[in-house]
Amino acid sequence: MDTSDFNIPRFLATQALFTDLSIEELERVAQGCQVRRLARGDTVFRYGEPCREFHVLVMGQVKLFALSPAGQEKVIELVQPGHSFAEALMFTDKPYILNAQALTSSLLLSVGKQVILNEIQRDPRFSLRMLAGISRRLHGLVHDIETGALHTGMQRVIGYLLREHQVEDCSTGEVYIVSLPVSKATVASRLSLTPEYFSKVLHELEAAQLIRIDKRDIHIVDVPRLANYGVQA
Repeated sequence: MDTSDFNIPRFLATQALFTDLSIEELERVAQGCQVRRLARGDTVFRYGEPCREFHVLVMGQVKLFALSPAGQEKVIELVQPGHSFAEALMFTDKPYILNAQALTSSLLLSVGKQVILNEIQRDPRFSLRMLAGISRRLHGLVHDIETGALHTGMQRVIGYLLREHQVEDCSTGEVYIVSLPVSKATVASRLSLTPEYFSKVLHELEAAQLIRIDKRDIHIVDVPRLANYGVQA
């Protein structure tokens, strides 16, 4: 996609934060946006850089991660298309506390802080929509912390594989395929597991005939049994 042909107002209108804006308001916000094409491995931002905008992923995938003093990486979140990030930090006047990097060829929309402040001044209800979005992200992060602290490694892997399926609706015997969007090492880091343990769990589930592994494609043979296996783990 040629970024010069990208219709920013039309894309903004599809995002929950901007759906209630008029065409004129969308046009104003678009003036404060920048479309960025990223190659795999490109940096979106680094820890310590000033945060003057938040970002919405149009296509591709971005990882948010922290680095220890020894250089060890911990993946905090894998951002999917249509999701935004760095909204809360933008209002603190503090630098980025994480790193962000494109995992695939990606298209990113960066929304400047000043244009958001202008819209809040024009209509205070806009700030409520911002708060709602930030609250959803906070709720998700708390859930992730809770899962990492209270669930076993096996339960975390099974929860990741079943994250998009309602178990009670999966009694047809149909085989579901979960394609790992990134390397197993990246997914393992996201789940606070070592790559070796993540692979061990996958092979245990395969030996139990609950899944079938085909490179990055995980074929879930029996969803209800897999969910119950997680409870027993």
